[in-house]
Amino acid sequence: MTTPAPMSIETFKQIRDFIYEKSGIFVPDNKKYFLENRLGRRIQEKGLKSYDDYAYVLKYGLDKAELVKLFDLVTTNETFFFREPQQFEVFGKELMTKIISENTASGRKDIKVWSAASSTGEEPYTIAIVLMEKPELANFKKEIFASDISESVLASARNGIYGSYATRNIPEPYLKKYFTNTGSNFVISQSIKSLVKFMKINLTDEKETRSIRGVDVVFCRNVLIYFDDKAKQKAVSLIYDALRPKGYLFVGTSESLHNITRAFRPVVINKVIVYQKA
Repeated sequence: MTTPAPMSIETFKQIRDFIYEKSGIFVPDNKKYFLENRLGRRIQEKGLKSYDDYAYVLKYGLDKAELVKLFDLVTTNETFFFREPQQFEVFGKELMTKIISENTASGRKDIKVWSAASSTGEEPYTIAIVLMEKPELANFKKEIFASDISESVLASARNGIYGSYATRNIPEPYLKKYFTNTGSNFVISQSIKSLVKFMKINLTDEKETRSIRGVDVVFCRNVLIYFDDKAKQKAVSLIYDALRPKGYLFVGTSESLHNITRAFRPVVINKVIVYQKA
């Protein structure tokens, strides 16, 4: 297989604009090498001769499977259980106590959480473990929506099989309680799996996000960094619509909504910033 000639600036902009239009993910000018690296092998697999040919396939091929493949190639799915643990600590203790009390007062016996960039499932399954560990939720209906733009990571998430890297931060009692150790992998239990509903959702697509409504908490961590300001504002506005009044949003610990929206107010709990729907 011959390596395609370097991507021209014009072709880079065509493919970059196509990715942005379809997903909200923005590839800046200084990441041309990133696209070349990610797409070069795909061009060889498809028996194409150049990046121009690939741009043509994307634009006129009407191949949904190729779109799925493209999203897989340009998204980074680095994740693991109990990532940024201080956020889960605040979620499981302070926020849950508050939400349980508010929902009970208003006659609601359910909890809804949305993991808005669920990747291979570690985040939504961590949320499920945290909820299962709350005895006060025993009589509550627990629903976790887990969405991603990539079909392949969703398929992996539904399998619920993880290696030692992904599970390294899980407290030992939880590992024993909610996983089966097969020797080479850890398989998540059905009790946790049954709480999570995986769905393919583009966070900048109004029609797709409309299927999620009335959630108490949204985790949208380490995904807005891939969007430009316009796409960030769109995604955050759609998340706002999905939340119940006064619902909560977690973004990554290195992220901020400071210049994106005023529709959420930052609340600091134990040094963790949580955004509350205003």
